[in-house]
Amino acid sequence: MMKTPQRVFIPLVLVLISAVILSITVGKDFLPPLDEGSIWLQVQLPPGVSLQKSKEMSDTLRQHTMKYDEVTYMMVQAGRNDDGTDPWTASHFECSIGIKPYCEWKNGRTKADLIDDLAREYATMPGYTVGFSQPMIDGVMDKIAGAHSELVVKIYGDDFKETRHIAENVMTSIKSIKGAVDVAIDQEPPLPQLQISVDRDAMARYGLNVTDVGELIEVAIGGKAISQVFVGNKVYDVICRYNEESRNTPEKISNLMLTSQTGAKIPLSQIATVKTATGESTITRELNKRHLTVKLNLRGNDLTAFLKEAQSNIERTVKYDHEKYNIIWGGQFENQNRAYAKLMIIVPLALAIMFLLLYGAFGKFRQAGLILSIVPLALFGGMLALNIRGMTLNVSSAVGFIALFGVAIQNGVILISHINDLRKKGYDLLTAVVEGAEDRFRPVLMTATVAALGLLPASLATGIGSDVQRPLATVIVYGLFVATAITLFVLPPLYYMMESKWGKKDYKQFSSSNE
Repeated sequence: MMKTPQRVFIPLVLVLISAVILSITVGKDFLPPLDEGSIWLQVQLPPGVSLQKSKEMSDTLRQHTMKYDEVTYMMVQAGRNDDGTDPWTASHFECSIGIKPYCEWKNGRTKADLIDDLAREYATMPGYTVGFSQPMIDGVMDKIAGAHSELVVKIYGDDFKETRHIAENVMTSIKSIKGAVDVAIDQEPPLPQLQISVDRDAMARYGLNVTDVGELIEVAIGGKAISQVFVGNKVYDVICRYNEESRNTPEKISNLMLTSQTGAKIPLSQIATVKTATGESTITRELNKRHLTVKLNLRGNDLTAFLKEAQSNIERTVKYDHEKYNIIWGGQFENQNRAYAKLMIIVPLALAIMFLLLYGAFGKFRQAGLILSIVPLALFGGMLALNIRGMTLNVSSAVGFIALFGVAIQNGVILISHINDLRKKGYDLLTAVVEGAEDRFRPVLMTATVAALGLLPASLATGIGSDVQRPLATVIVYGLFVATAITLFVLPPLYYMMESKWGKKDYKQFSSSNE
């Protein structure tokens, strides 16, 4: 190779092209999926179910879940949480599913296999719309995205019917994309409502006002506290409300009596229209605008590729008035964008600092640049490892790349510094390169091997908590194997060609002094 060092450019160019291709094709996420060792469900039932029916459906759901050997318990909570921050009714469940330690699972099954089986099981049960998550990340996503899912599509607009129509079209568009699961509208659908529309002109004729109607509805239908009972240090309200027989139909509510200023009894039907209609059960606002939220999770696709395809699909297939309605994405990718923006500053800054340190050590820009050229070779090794293992580029693997660059550059320093020392001792350029590469073969190999073997268990770990360390260790371990081999093959010929052209006279003074 040293006789014809130009031959090194062919594999070097292939490696660099491959590094670019692998960097483009690798999936990109914010963080790898973090396994919490349990499953959390968001379950939507048909709107308006009674408490009794909700209890029956929860029992059915529990029976279908507990039949799997890996499941240890299932806890179901219906409706709102204790602090009232969620607007759920009895038709919404949040379920915690406990699972056995993975070492007790049979036939090499994984948590992903269990989730797939449960998803197929629930799909056969009419009336259940189920979304899968985990307890801690579910709460985090609720704070980030405003819904219990990894991604959300928010449709802003004032017309409820049109925003729901747009949301349904968005759901249809998203469901056809690989990786989209648990797609649903977050807000509960419209429910039957009792609407009382007041005729103000009729009220004026009878000497009544809106306050009179409001008080009648409050007392008759909702109930009103008229007194309090003290039991020890506890206080209980005494509620007055009409009996069930007097208010259980729109007709009976229409016959409720108001008292005018003259003492005349006026039925509610004389001044208002009472009817049942369908209306929104939940009205959500953000940025002082009404909106509906389409929520979804990802399985089997990376975040960046999915977003690109989903946004293109929605723009192409969903038709709406862009002046009156807005579609905005939210969720996990917001964290990804922030993290990648910081990495775009941190990584070049780290490389710049490395270059300055190399220049300070060698005193020559060309040698500092040559050693820094190992970075693309290390990038190729790390990206190859991620693609082969089916992992994504995320914050964890990005940190692994920074560490990988450091170790790879250290190997270059070990090799180049020894070649320079041999040249200072009077060796000619070719002899110094050949003997330097031979002398430093074992030290370079040992440096890379120690780092790789030390992190090999982390790259193969599968237990709870290993999700973050696995991409980092994978990049370093397998990236070092590839980068070290390529470095030992490529760096000596490149050094020889570079110094033959620009550095023949640099070490002559050392040769003369040795003589």
